[in-house]
Amino acid sequence: MSTFRYRVNTFIQYKDLIKELVSRDLKLKYRRSFLGYVWSVLNPLLIMIVMTVVFSAMFKRNIENYPVYLLCGRMLFEFMTNSTNGAMRSVTGNASLLKKTYIPKYIFTLAKVTSCLLDFIFSLGALLIVMVATGATFHWQILLTPLVIVQLYIFCCGVGFLLAQLHVFFRDIQYIYKAVTTAWMYLTPIFYPLEQLPDIVQLLIKAGNPMYYYVAQFRDMVLYGRLPGPRIFWGGWVFAFVMLFIGVWSFKKNKDKFILYI
Repeated sequence: MSTFRYRVNTFIQYKDLIKELVSRDLKLKYRRSFLGYVWSVLNPLLIMIVMTVVFSAMFKRNIENYPVYLLCGRMLFEFMTNSTNGAMRSVTGNASLLKKTYIPKYIFTLAKVTSCLLDFIFSLGALLIVMVATGATFHWQILLTPLVIVQLYIFCCGVGFLLAQLHVFFRDIQYIYKAVTTAWMYLTPIFYPLEQLPDIVQLLIKAGNPMYYYVAQFRDMVLYGRLPGPRIFWGGWVFAFVMLFIGVWSFKKNKDKFILYI
């Protein structure tokens, strides 16, 4: 219990630093941009329009309200890739600061994922615009979407901690991860219906693709107006906390060696 209290006290002690790091990341992202934070809404809208034009001819007949279907999957996956890629460079990118003063190294990784979370929340405005424009029904289940976002945030923190410590020792991980996320995107039903895949592929995605769980839950609540099934809902939490455990364990195990390699 004393160890837990110490970690909580440490987090509280550095909460202002986390706020500053998150604010810095958001400001740097839109620095010298004329539209600024408006791009959080415009960017997913523009990507959705392009992808809808490209893929709607193939899948529109099989999918209800394809623009909303596409945007739900695309926004969640983009949050995951942006946050984990940022987290991967969070320790090495702050090497000069870590060499000058003592700061818990996890602070930088947590701040990166959190700044991407805020950017994702801003981008939800694009989803609301598309829902209104396409005449989508606003179901009460949409109020439960924060449960999915929290699951995904925990999952991204876990992946971020794992990647951050790997990147300290093995810089080529950034290129490997880029290939992994590309394959991951195509193995997640973002712009196509899962039912069009062979049965064995569907089974593998349902069993081992965490993003399938988060995207499926989000679409159930936003697009279909229903509660996710118990397997999908609890499976999302399991993936989130298992990944968090792996990430925190690996980060904690190697954090004392970081100073020798950054």
